[in-house]
Amino acid sequence: MAVMTVKRPGSQARTRVVDVLLAALVFLLSMLAVSIVHEEHRISIRWQAVVLLGTSCFALVWRRRHPFGVLAVAISCSAILQALGFREGPLGTSSVILSIYTVAACTDRRTTWTTAGATAAVLVGAALATDPRTWLSPDNAATLAWTALPAAVGDGVRSRRAYVVAVEERAEHAERTREQEARQRVAAERMRIARELHDVVTHHIALINAQAGVAVHLVEQRPEHVLTALEGIRDVSQSALDELRVTVSLLRQPDETAAPRDPTPGMSHVPDLLASFERAGLAVKQTLSGDPKPLAPAADLAAYRIIQEALTNVRKHSGVDEARLDLSYLPNWLTITVEDDGPSQPAPSDPGSGHGLIGMRERAGTVGGRVKAGPRAEGGFTVTAELPLLSATAEDSAAADADEPAVKGTTEEGRA
Repeated sequence: MAVMTVKRPGSQARTRVVDVLLAALVFLLSMLAVSIVHEEHRISIRWQAVVLLGTSCFALVWRRRHPFGVLAVAISCSAILQALGFREGPLGTSSVILSIYTVAACTDRRTTWTTAGATAAVLVGAALATDPRTWLSPDNAATLAWTALPAAVGDGVRSRRAYVVAVEERAEHAERTREQEARQRVAAERMRIARELHDVVTHHIALINAQAGVAVHLVEQRPEHVLTALEGIRDVSQSALDELRVTVSLLRQPDETAAPRDPTPGMSHVPDLLASFERAGLAVKQTLSGDPKPLAPAADLAAYRIIQEALTNVRKHSGVDEARLDLSYLPNWLTITVEDDGPSQPAPSDPGSGHGLIGMRERAGTVGGRVKAGPRAEGGFTVTAELPLLSATAEDSAAADADEPAVKGTTEEGRA
């Protein structure tokens, strides 16, 4: 059994005043009831009634803090009054009624009805002890009624309060959940922007750096080819500016239809991507197996960025001038493999190292794919990505499991 109390700041003093006034009102009503019933409408009351009713009503001031104690006092005073021959009626036992209501409003249902039943038994027992012939009297029936009524009202009030509290808690929980979801969306958007900026900037800066190195080398040995290298730097830097402009414009748009968007790079842009690496001094040998199938827009972008980042890592870290790109179209999966014959050991760390592999894994994970990377047993490095095709269906999933290739590479370590 638990007594539930609700305290609100600044309300205790007001509650105490209300309880004092209510106790005084109950005392006056009880005195009036006793005088009418027992003194034949004359305002003369026996001192025993004044003392007992005053005690039970005065105790009501503490009914919120000690509901069971106050109820015990009220029952005792009422039982003594009945033993002395008083017949108070509902009005004269207002302190008992109010005490039962208080108990019902702050405890559970089982305790409420147990208390109400015990109260009725005590009061009816006191009446029978005074006059056993009143067993079936209307007064005893009335006692049962006015002990059940405040119990029912108090139980309803308690249930209503519990319902309101539950609704408020659900609303607060929903608000906290919305705030948490908003924070998660912001974090996810930040990660997406970080991946996009990393892929765009790292790729183009790596190509610019490579072509600038070629230009420096050609100035002395083959000056007639310097212009070609500088034109390559110009084209790559312009491409970087264009992609950054698209990314920044998307961030500034208040909604998705606020401004036209340039086409998002995808698998159809891979030939241009390979050509840019060719101009930077990295020849990419591409092989294709299976019939090309479309990917969802998000997976299409992820495939392009994974190829871009993997080849950028080859250009930055391997020290070789050739790489291999294999595209394998299975019934439900596109497998992308980028390999080189450079050193198997990871390149020396540089600021930001590792973000490329993390970004590739995150991109693949967001579209239901996966990426693994690591050194090859025969030397070099490999990156393998598996992405779902747009034509994949639930019926094909079981067959796709058998078609899933073993991912090359033993560890996920190495290049940025």
